[in-house]
Amino acid sequence: MKMKALGKLAGQTAIYGISSVVARLLNYLLVPYYTRIMLQAEYGVITDIYALIPFLLIVLTMGMESGYFRFAAKAANDDEKRKVFATTWGAVGLAATIFFVAVMLFRPQVAELTGYTDTPSYIWIVGLIVFFDVVNAIPFARLREQGRAMKYVVVRLLSVVINLVLCVWLYNWLPESWSVYESSVDAGYAFIANLVASAVTFVMLLPSCDGIMPRIDKKLLRKILLYSLPLLISGIAGTANEYIDRQMIKYLMPAGEAMAALGVYGAVVKIGVVMLMFTQMYRLAAEPFFLADFKKEEFKEANAEALKYFVLVSVLIFLTISLFADVFALIVGRDFREGIYILPVVLVSNMLSGVVLNLSFWYKQVGATKYAIYVTGVGLIFTVVFNVMLVPKLGYFGAALARLICEAAMVAVSYALNQRHYPINYDLRRMGEYLAVGAAMYGVGMLCAESAMWLRYGVSALLLCLFVFYAVRRERIDVKGLMKSIIRKR
Repeated sequence: MKMKALGKLAGQTAIYGISSVVARLLNYLLVPYYTRIMLQAEYGVITDIYALIPFLLIVLTMGMESGYFRFAAKAANDDEKRKVFATTWGAVGLAATIFFVAVMLFRPQVAELTGYTDTPSYIWIVGLIVFFDVVNAIPFARLREQGRAMKYVVVRLLSVVINLVLCVWLYNWLPESWSVYESSVDAGYAFIANLVASAVTFVMLLPSCDGIMPRIDKKLLRKILLYSLPLLISGIAGTANEYIDRQMIKYLMPAGEAMAALGVYGAVVKIGVVMLMFTQMYRLAAEPFFLADFKKEEFKEANAEALKYFVLVSVLIFLTISLFADVFALIVGRDFREGIYILPVVLVSNMLSGVVLNLSFWYKQVGATKYAIYVTGVGLIFTVVFNVMLVPKLGYFGAALARLICEAAMVAVSYALNQRHYPINYDLRRMGEYLAVGAAMYGVGMLCAESAMWLRYGVSALLLCLFVFYAVRRERIDVKGLMKSIIRKR
């Protein structure tokens, strides 16, 4: 059962990985583009706004995606599934509408609160982006629940392509008579492109809703909210853990330096996107997989194995980016490369974030979602305390360290809760072995950091090959069998 289940998960991860990786890579092209046409402070505006949007999405979707997966899996027939979809979509749609109306009514106050009184148009544009992204969340979840991976991939990719093409057009070929902002590189054009892409995504998703209209069943909604609200609370804290460092930099550093530092920090964090892409594509497949009906022992066995392989692949990604950090630094403009030294810290933080994700599936599976609040609550305390302590002294390096400490604390709390309430026999020895070998290989690579380029790259490539060979032999991985499983799932 173990290899069959993991083969299914690997296949689903690969399918969603197509859209996640390609979409991220296409979107990623905007990072080198922006960091070459914008000053550090101008890119800081984009970093700031796009740190606020995920927080709003978490609040307004109210944990309904996980709630939809859980209750759709428990539905006795298709009619009940349609009712779950209509109710969850109706709830988030109502929340999105109330949010946008409030934004329009209190736009001057919001602009003053966020520091964008000189560019109030940012407020309503970003408000509309959030509206469409929230409304799109449940239809996207339905595609995943139904296994309609190709539709999911197509919509995601088209949305990213529209955003990318429109961004380049607005910054390079927009007729002067059409200009909205005084500066040709104003961040507002990036938000306009995003808005158009989000609106088009909504139109593309409508046919996949099969004519179901948002309609709230109050009794069903109460049940879903009881399951989802703890995830909402933990999601707010979790998103704050991930993005509040940007706000800490903005408000804890000297006013004349903050936005430039925020721009550099945001650019370097984007270089670590490969680790985030892996975690994201894994989450897209693993969430509906682990929240489906499982026998207790089968779930434990599959979850333990999944975490081990997650750590293995994460260490490989860490080595790939860290050993060739100077190459990855070329992604961003020259003015932004001064912060590349924080990249290993960012990568380890992203790895630990994925471990926390894996350790969350057991309480989601059994419906004990209150534990999510404990985990993210502890993380938020660590995040705030260490950002306040470190950012004024160390700048954005302090923010990176605070994020690392936060993720480590959440891993510790997650594991402790698991062992107390739903013990899973995770292979700590093997995972520790991979982490130790990865750290040793990284250390060897750093010893060659000042060597000639050919020697440095040669040693780094050899270290990567050795790690792959070691992992395949250690796990006795049937590479051919795994590839066949992935191909069949496609």
